[in-house]
Amino acid sequence: MDLKGFLKKLGPGLVTGAADDDPSGIATYSQAGAAFGPVLLWTMVLTYPLMSAVQLISARVGRVTGHGLAWNLRQVMPRWIVMVLVGLLFVANTINIGADLAAMGDAAQLVAGGGGHLFTIGFAVVSLLLQLFIPYRKYSSFLKWLTMVLLAYVALIFIVKVDWVAALHGMVVPTVPGTAAVTVIVAIFGTTISPYLFFWQASQEVEEIDVVDEREPLKKSPDQADEAEVRMRYDTFAGMAISNLVAIAIMMGTAATLHASGKTDIQTAADAAKALEPIAGHFAFALFSLGIIGTGMLAVPVLAGSAAYAIGETAGSETGLELEPHKAKLFYAVIGVAMALGVVIDWSPISPIKALFWSAVINGVVAVPILIGTMLVVSRRSTMGDFTASTLLKLFGWASTAVMAAAVIGMAVLPG
Repeated sequence: MDLKGFLKKLGPGLVTGAADDDPSGIATYSQAGAAFGPVLLWTMVLTYPLMSAVQLISARVGRVTGHGLAWNLRQVMPRWIVMVLVGLLFVANTINIGADLAAMGDAAQLVAGGGGHLFTIGFAVVSLLLQLFIPYRKYSSFLKWLTMVLLAYVALIFIVKVDWVAALHGMVVPTVPGTAAVTVIVAIFGTTISPYLFFWQASQEVEEIDVVDEREPLKKSPDQADEAEVRMRYDTFAGMAISNLVAIAIMMGTAATLHASGKTDIQTAADAAKALEPIAGHFAFALFSLGIIGTGMLAVPVLAGSAAYAIGETAGSETGLELEPHKAKLFYAVIGVAMALGVVIDWSPISPIKALFWSAVINGVVAVPILIGTMLVVSRRSTMGDFTASTLLKLFGWASTAVMAAAVIGMAVLPG
């Protein structure tokens, strides 16, 4: 199968997995590799089945019901609770958009020179225009091809000298080298299993129903179930595998270079790129920097779009990237406001690291009730009909909920 044929088989799962490796995520994985070397690689092995289960459940909800996650949460939770959760999601996503745009601007400045703020505005404008004026059929294809930028981070580990024995040991032997590592582990879980990804994948399955000929919600057309379930599993497991392999590559690459040379204090993705140049050479630096820009262009519309889907569904208004702006005014207004506020955050005196910390806190807190509600939805026969989740899928879904609850407790009790 050629690359084009492979990509045609993938859809929402691939884009969701790739968006998980946004510039904020790259910063977290770089911090882990720089500070602790390869010893925290086991976290990515652990999160793979958990995030795959959550995203497969989210996809299942959208494909079976024909409605996004927020609409379905309203069926099992009081509306005011859903509104609070969606409001917090919007705040966290906006902070994340601001941090990602800032990282993209810094990376462009490192590569091309000039003003980082101007690059940030440019990226925001281009991303917004794409969402406003490109129909979903073309836009989803654009996002799928953009995931190829992630190969830059896989290439990185073949450029630098990796201790493969230490890396393998880090993957299979769970190690927690001190309290500081616990904080990073919590951050890894928070950036890997994020609420905005749940909303995005569910809503993208709904978009696919609307744009693919003869595709209907499985509750209406159960004869489509076999093909749909195979596709969703293939798509989701492949997308999450790509996401985690890239995270592993980033951690291995920074461990082999930054940690090995004693550069352990990395705060942003741009810091990691800058520190790489004197150690690993200009090519590695350029790959890392361009990867930040590419993943940002992929993740920013996912962050803005997931908030727009959630708010639109909660309000009962039209949502969808396939719709023209005048037919989904609230949906596109949310995207525009989120992008504008993200640019404002970049220009404000707010520390991007502190902003990201609070974004992680909000995401961690919001994830737990959203996951509980999602598990109730996917287990409810009145909502899912004959397509409730299997026992194994529910087991991993509840395990993910428990892990995220533990992460919230960890953030609450850890010093600093």
